[in-house]
Amino acid sequence: MNLPNKLTILRIIMAILIIILLLLPFQMAGIEFPQLFINEKLVVDSKYLIAGVLFILASITDFLDGFIARKYNLVTDFGKLLDAIADKVLVNSVLIILASQGFIHPIIPVVIIVRDSIVNSIKMIAASKGKVVAAIKSGKIKTACLMVGVALTLFYNLPFELFNLRVADFLLFIAAVMSILSAIQYYMLNKHLILED
Repeated sequence: MNLPNKLTILRIIMAILIIILLLLPFQMAGIEFPQLFINEKLVVDSKYLIAGVLFILASITDFLDGFIARKYNLVTDFGKLLDAIADKVLVNSVLIILASQGFIHPIIPVVIIVRDSIVNSIKMIAASKGKVVAAIKSGKIKTACLMVGVALTLFYNLPFELFNLRVADFLLFIAAVMSILSAIQYYMLNKHLILED
């Protein structure tokens, strides 16, 4: 259990804490999170701010575990598997929760999850033939827009909301578009592996 894998496990724990925080009916147990009044129209539930901080910390561990693993040659198959699981638990679960609670349009998690299923299938086919599918630029742009967009959504799009700038929605829209483009690119780059006997 090296340091990158420990960071990945920490990311999974933080993801589970976010899920619990956003889904559990705390009010039924008499637990109330403070509400903040930003202006006459915007009321912020502090549990989303806490979830936002946890999400940012989890996203930082996502960067750190990969960086440390590559720099110090600590990449393992177990680490790759764990990292993929951690990413999906963190991002996809939060997207589904935000959509179910009306913060984002349901098309965003649908596109992201379908894209991930397609790309993961391509990677599995390539791996079964001894090939490694490298990350591509469009996929990295998708991930960056998605992480920042989700974090901003959890923070009620502040401070941009005060100026009626829908930055969180715009970043999530770009993430969805880049998801589709990257899925097409992954297919085009690897279709010779997919279609060969």
